[in-house]
Amino acid sequence: GLPAIEVTSFVSSKWVPQMADHKEVMRGIERHPGVQYPVLTPNLQGFHSAIAAGATEVSVFGAASESFSKMNINCSIEESIERFEEVIKSARNMNIPVRGYVSCALGCPYEGNVVPDKVAEVSKRLYSMGCYEISLGDTIGVGTPGSMKKMLEAVMKEIPLSALAVHCHDTYGQALANILTAIQMGVAVVDSSVAGLGGCPYAKGATGNVATEDVIYMLNGLGINTGVNLCAVMEAGNFICTALNKKTNSKVAQASFRTGTTN
Repeated sequence: GLPAIEVTSFVSSKWVPQMADHKEVMRGIERHPGVQYPVLTPNLQGFHSAIAAGATEVSVFGAASESFSKMNINCSIEESIERFEEVIKSARNMNIPVRGYVSCALGCPYEGNVVPDKVAEVSKRLYSMGCYEISLGDTIGVGTPGSMKKMLEAVMKEIPLSALAVHCHDTYGQALANILTAIQMGVAVVDSSVAGLGGCPYAKGATGNVATEDVIYMLNGLGINTGVNLCAVMEAGNFICTALNKKTNSKVAQASFRTGTTN
């Protein structure tokens, strides 16, 4: 029941060898009607490779921190915007929707605090260039409901609330609280990761994105109809954790497997 599933990333395998199989992954997925399958594309070369592999939606990923931008995509914020402009222009000519990410929206592993106005500035530029949605990422999971509120207030002055999403890593155990804050402020799109898997090679110590299972459980408790089958998501999480020989990071999955329930 998930409406969008990010498939892979068309980054250089030299920089991120884990993503070297992106073409094989694109060939192997089973597509369902009404579901979006976006892929990450850092530059024009990645965009063309993604389209050749069958991508119908792409995402560009910038940062609100100069240091992180240089470490993550090997260029300054300004240079990254110029690269994204090329991608977005090419995508527009092919009627390919583009989503934009802003990393380090609540803190940077190299610079520490990131001012909300910087997040708002980068978000505004991506939106004005043609990104239909801007996902604000707490890449290292240091945000709190207080800092989330201040950051969103700044960004909401520049772009419509309907074009915002949040992407919260759970390094400090604040992800669900931060997501709840965003939802209470009107944000309707939340990024998550099955079993809470993932991380970032350029953010030492950062854990994965918030577990999809935990977000769904919370939303169900709020009476929000997501249309997502929690049991099926937990089964998917169990499958991938078994394949990777990893333990799930989802508290809901851990408790459910212990007790044999999902309530």
